[in-house]
Amino acid sequence: MNIILFDTDARNHLLPLTATRPMGELRVGILTLREKWERRLRGAASYITQEYLQEKYPIRIEDENLIINGGVLPTAALCQRIEALGLNEALLADGELIAARLNEAQFESLIEEEEVDQLQGQELEENIPLIQITKLWQLVQLNEQALREDFALLTTGKHSKPVSDTNRLIGPPENLFLEEGVKMEYCTLNLSLGPIYIAGNTEVMEGSVLRGPIAIGSDSIVKMGAKIYGPSTFGPGCRVGGEVTRSIFFANSNKAHDGYLGDSVLGEWCNLGADTNNSNLKNNYSEVKLWDYETERFEKTGQQFVGLIMGDHSKCAINTMFNTGTVVGAFANVYGAGFPRNFVPDFSWGGPDGYRTYKFVEACETATIVMARRGQTFNELEKAILYHVYDRTARFRTWEK
Repeated sequence: MNIILFDTDARNHLLPLTATRPMGELRVGILTLREKWERRLRGAASYITQEYLQEKYPIRIEDENLIINGGVLPTAALCQRIEALGLNEALLADGELIAARLNEAQFESLIEEEEVDQLQGQELEENIPLIQITKLWQLVQLNEQALREDFALLTTGKHSKPVSDTNRLIGPPENLFLEEGVKMEYCTLNLSLGPIYIAGNTEVMEGSVLRGPIAIGSDSIVKMGAKIYGPSTFGPGCRVGGEVTRSIFFANSNKAHDGYLGDSVLGEWCNLGADTNNSNLKNNYSEVKLWDYETERFEKTGQQFVGLIMGDHSKCAINTMFNTGTVVGAFANVYGAGFPRNFVPDFSWGGPDGYRTYKFVEACETATIVMARRGQTFNELEKAILYHVYDRTARFRTWEK
């Protein structure tokens, strides 16, 4: 089945994480939203996304296409309902498009924002739950449920690599799944509160303590003595150390040293310096507000625990302290004594004592070196995407005016 995931207006509330990717590339649970849909519907997905992202994430159109809201999490019941759609039928929730089955001509009409001939809309039945990501803090909020569902999806009918007897397991052993190539000795894994999934070629160094539910992506390293509380997710190529709770790393991001991180989301290619700490709870226990790029103000979250949201390629120096509910844009470099502001714009260089602009040429030079260390290339396509982000976020760098 050809699946096409489309971005909605919610992407503007999910910045800076959606500045460099479609909504379907957000990671929650073990898999990205795209990977979930592909596995559940047994198909391949492409995107309707922002024009500046389309070359990296090209659309693929076939004679018959399933069009799906890219911010929706698939469930068994919802997938069954979408698979039951006939050609020219659409599934709606309060008038909002959730999914449709279209032929090529109808899809072209949809793209051109023309009326789609013969399209029949149907409201989603009330007994089918609809879970959507429309705000940044929902990634952490939904991670536990997504972890459990992805674990079942990935492990049913499969056998885990045997675990070395130097490790200590607490709770049901069926809640642990190790892919081939995992190295782990003298660690403690508590499986009583949820599953732990460790992907291939990952090393969990001795003395680490993991309390599920947790997912660790392929080619990652968990440093000695790490303390990780679930629900937490680390995508491929991450380095994790110190204390982490209820957090998500998309891929290739590092928190390799001591320090605390809680209720936070890091994009790709982020690096937290040694002894970086964040607050995820206000001293007066009140509701946390979080910067919203769309409304250009701090919005109420309704949450008591919200930590750090950091866009791709951002970094901070040793001993950096982030306050509760801090948003750091893409390609920021944060350092200095004291707490930086609760919103650090994209391409910022500095900290509490002031900021300058991280020059685009300098940022690209750093990205080239960083990605090469993991065997990846910072190419002209990546450069074009980041220049668009650099240009579009200039209004937030008030010191430039």
